[in-house]
Amino acid sequence: MGDNYPVPAPVASEVQAMFGEIATRYDLLNRLLSFGMDQRWRAVTMKEMNLQPEQEILDLCCGTGDLSLGFARQGCKVTGADFTGPMLPLARAKAQRANLNLRLAQADAEALPFADGSFDAVTISFGIRNVHQPKQALKECLRVLRPGGKLGVLEFFPMKRSLWRTLFRFYFHSILPLFARIFRAGRGGAYRYLPASVDSFVSAENFKAWLQEIGFEQTRSTPLTGAVAHLQVGVKSKPHG
Repeated sequence: MGDNYPVPAPVASEVQAMFGEIATRYDLLNRLLSFGMDQRWRAVTMKEMNLQPEQEILDLCCGTGDLSLGFARQGCKVTGADFTGPMLPLARAKAQRANLNLRLAQADAEALPFADGSFDAVTISFGIRNVHQPKQALKECLRVLRPGGKLGVLEFFPMKRSLWRTLFRFYFHSILPLFARIFRAGRGGAYRYLPASVDSFVSAENFKAWLQEIGFEQTRSTPLTGAVAHLQVGVKSKPHG
């Protein structure tokens, strides 16, 4: 595995512009993007992370806060962070409606504004492939985790040849852009970019190898719904002796 992202990723300003443009439609289009399964996949992520009340978690690339709020409902102390500023007021409004406490911060995943060992867990759902240097972001996740802390990454990865792959690619490349136009999701640029970002990202196997290379232990990659998505988990080692 080389150190470079497999294809040129969008620069930071492009990411902010694309996702800022669709912020108000983000939840609806996420449901369309995932065949309506993203909420189930987040529930699986929460179960696998197995966090306890009062534990501190960073939900990175939090978007409008769906996963953040799920952990807050469990009693966790949640910080939601996203590079795209327009997402955060939407997450805050959701938290207020649900009467949940949620700390929010605009942050660059490649240079997190948190001290070493700040969190018991870090999660990223459908965001790591949109980071310009994903391996650097994973290194930052390791840095801000406490020893024994857990990383959970829910993401789309390129699918191997299968009926699921054929259906998924048709939906992603043909149907999803049509929905984006129907629902007036900005200029649709983000939802032309998203299918390409999945096709060009590393495989689930190579991503797991990245985690191991960076220093995560007890790594595992769990395919979800015919491997449409994967949940990648790794643990920060505890000091020996």
